[in-house]
Amino acid sequence: MRNESGIAGPVSAPSAVRRLAVAGVLSVAAAVAMLLVGPMGAARAPWLAVLLASWAVFGLSAWWALRAPAPAVPRTRRRALGLVVLVAALCQLPGLSSIPLSSTDAYRYAWDGRVQLAGVSPYRYAPGDDALARLRDPLLFPGLGPDDTSGLTTVRDLPRERAAFDAVIHDDPRVRINRPRTVTIYPPAAEAWFALVAAVTPWSAGTLGLQVGSALLAVLTTLVVGLVLARRGGDARWALLWGWAPVTLAETGNGAHADVLAAAAAVTALALLTGRRAVRARVLGGIALGIAVSAKLLPLALLPVTVPLRHRFGPWLAAPVALLTVAATYVPYVAGAGGLVFGYLGGYLDENGFDSGATKFSVLAVLQVPAAARGVAGAAVLLAVALLVAWRTDPAEPFAGAVVLYGTTLLVLTPNYPWYALPVVALAALARRPEWLVVALPGAVVNSVVPSADVVVAVWGAAAGVVALASLVRAVGARTASPALPATGFGVPTALP
Repeated sequence: MRNESGIAGPVSAPSAVRRLAVAGVLSVAAAVAMLLVGPMGAARAPWLAVLLASWAVFGLSAWWALRAPAPAVPRTRRRALGLVVLVAALCQLPGLSSIPLSSTDAYRYAWDGRVQLAGVSPYRYAPGDDALARLRDPLLFPGLGPDDTSGLTTVRDLPRERAAFDAVIHDDPRVRINRPRTVTIYPPAAEAWFALVAAVTPWSAGTLGLQVGSALLAVLTTLVVGLVLARRGGDARWALLWGWAPVTLAETGNGAHADVLAAAAAVTALALLTGRRAVRARVLGGIALGIAVSAKLLPLALLPVTVPLRHRFGPWLAAPVALLTVAATYVPYVAGAGGLVFGYLGGYLDENGFDSGATKFSVLAVLQVPAAARGVAGAAVLLAVALLVAWRTDPAEPFAGAVVLYGTTLLVLTPNYPWYALPVVALAALARRPEWLVVALPGAVVNSVVPSADVVVAVWGAAAGVVALASLVRAVGARTASPALPATGFGVPTALP
């Protein structure tokens, strides 16, 4: 018996479901372990050990589960997808029982939503500004009441001198929201999401509403990935690469990061773009992609899959629709804050070293590109990859191109936060390209233990090496395999026995 991935063996469809169940139990256990140890405490080494162990268990159990033949009976296929989605939901529960552990970003989200419901633009005042003192509560402002004077004024023109800059962006123990003297950085679609969640979340619940909303988005994205794979005749079980991945468990239902909104919108965009009704598919797909961009900005990297250079201009409709959607989301915020809508974006880039290239572009550092030239070199790499993907992309099969674009963007920029990789993980599941999941590991390691610069460069270089090696193996296998021979469960062709 041979499954759709080319693995021969006697494994039955019921056994395939049982394998999923066993792998699912291990994933839930990993979610509980990560919660119990937690990355924000003093015990950094145990947390890193649990993190790496979780990834190892996830990788081995997913490989083992996906080696089983895909169920041939429709009812069993639906049961398998239902189990994948159920386990994805169970994996979210441990994270919901705790406050966010990997960062304090969710407190800023809750504040931004509250400010908007009060009729104030989140781009106008910083959280610590006394102009918004009436919106304070003990959960977000444990050391400041509505009648207290904070001494924290909104700083818009950030100083260039580093010590003064660091003094401005420094956290305040009286405020749980990070950078309490700067306005928000998040784009309009993310802000709309924060406002929507705030509208149904009491102040006393703190970040719980955002955590529940993020968990629901993660589970729904698991379902969409599975349905898209099934619609195209593939194996819906591959949705577990997103729904059960350790980074998804840690950074959605617990971390509540806005990147899950970008991931959900990007997956939805690709699902819509490959619909049967061409014009409607491109319009709706373009709108979804525009929402993804307006949630995080980085999904701009996906635009080349909407402009296939070897096809006539019909498929290109999605790109202008996406850009118009982004512009439309900014309109109400521009009306309320004018040119302030870009918020802390420039300061964030400076804070994280993108201005000098000295503490970012780690993969380029491995390649010995001088720090001063890394920004230009990175832009050249991204442009070359964008043109290559645009040239080779089939509008009916944009998935592999999408994960290459987004994953390469992260490998060039090397942001040291694991939640930035959430869209890559979702796209990797959709494209059945598991090697790209490794892009989530460097940020998780760096955000957990704050290692030296040399270690940061090393872990990002290792991730790039894994992707490069896997891509080479895939390319060689595709050229040498028999045309009639399908790929293995992880996309590498297998030889006949």
